[in-house]
Amino acid sequence: MKRFALIGAAGYIAPRHMKAIKDTRNTLIAAMDINDSVGILDSFFPDARFFPEFAQFGAFADAERGAGRGLDYIAIASPNYLHDAHMRFALRAGADAICEKPLVLQPDDIDTLTALERDTGHAIHTILQLRLHPAIIALRDRVARMPAGRKMEVDLTYITARGSWYLQSWKGAPEKSGGIATNIGVHFYDMLHFVFGGVQENTVHLNTPVKAAGYLEYTHARVRWFLSLDVNDVPDAERAIGKRTHRAVEVDGESIEFSEGFTELHTRIYEDVLAGRGFGVEENRVAIETVAHIRTAPLAPVGDLAHPFVPR
Repeated sequence: MKRFALIGAAGYIAPRHMKAIKDTRNTLIAAMDINDSVGILDSFFPDARFFPEFAQFGAFADAERGAGRGLDYIAIASPNYLHDAHMRFALRAGADAICEKPLVLQPDDIDTLTALERDTGHAIHTILQLRLHPAIIALRDRVARMPAGRKMEVDLTYITARGSWYLQSWKGAPEKSGGIATNIGVHFYDMLHFVFGGVQENTVHLNTPVKAAGYLEYTHARVRWFLSLDVNDVPDAERAIGKRTHRAVEVDGESIEFSEGFTELHTRIYEDVLAGRGFGVEENRVAIETVAHIRTAPLAPVGDLAHPFVPR
């Protein structure tokens, strides 16, 4: 049985990590979050120690290591801008890290983390769960069978409505979240790279705090993408029946459905990590480079390559 700690225990995604630790028959020794709304711990690991101060958590980790019962893994589900520091802490504390997306905000940080892995002898594992989804794997296999030089035509649309709280939280601060493309889109860009190959063009048509859009060309696809937090972008027919989200990926006019099973993929990631597989630091590079460019790129004129949802 492996000994885990969790940083960011009060966050939205934290219960998926707790469930994955429990499903893989391991134990959560300690959890940390500056927010104390962590009653969910009782549903998974009621005996876990909880620390609302990072200094307290760090002292606990040091004491456990000094007593010969150090942590095996530290899972990181903290705000995006803290991932880098928390991964560094994990490795220096003698544990492997399992970190949520985005791994880091800047591509250069990937090189620094790789060097730290080498220096400490511990590893960073990442949550690239869409790479394990059966529908995505099937699409990748389909692409692999295509004739050389052929490119698919792809429209990616992801609308997930958020209230005014979003822009008042760390998620609304680009220096902390990386902006909308990083915070809610990075796993889609990783999926596109995983399926369609290297990035050949990255054009941005729209970039505001609540929506972004652009065009990406890969070795095997031309992709028009649109992300939004605005409920008014949900198609009228869906909004009329109360829906506040809309996720669609169309490939050569065919809809690719991958909503089902999405929440169970954290456990699959944990199983792979514990089996000595999983996804490492370097596998995040292309997606991090993609969103870093989107964050700062000048806007291109809206033309035929723009997503249909982009205002003309």
